[in-house]
Amino acid sequence: MTTPENPELPGLEDALARARAASGKMAAALIGGQQPETEEPVGWQPIWKRPRTPKSKADKKKELRKQRRRLQDAAKRRLAAGNSRRPRSRQSRIGNAAARRDARALSRVRHSNVWLR
Repeated sequence: MTTPENPELPGLEDALARARAASGKMAAALIGGQQPETEEPVGWQPIWKRPRTPKSKADKKKELRKQRRRLQDAAKRRLAAGNSRRPRSRQSRIGNAAARRDARALSRVRHSNVWLR
């Protein structure tokens, strides 16, 4: 694919010459950037490379309060989600209660020593 001849666009030779001229500066910046000197201010650094700044006790406590509050709110949401199931119909509740009563009565009979006399 060929590029159209356009007098406004810089030529390939011009771009190559500029890149060669800047390569020395880039190499010096890369080599010099390995160990930043203490006098000059350090530019942007990723968070894991930044020196740690100690927090005051008040800041730590404030952060822990926020964390505790967040966890308590989450626990309340979980509890509300567990209790917010659709209510069962009255008939099924009555049926279940009756079944529980029957099972309890049968269990009492089964575990009693009435039959052993």
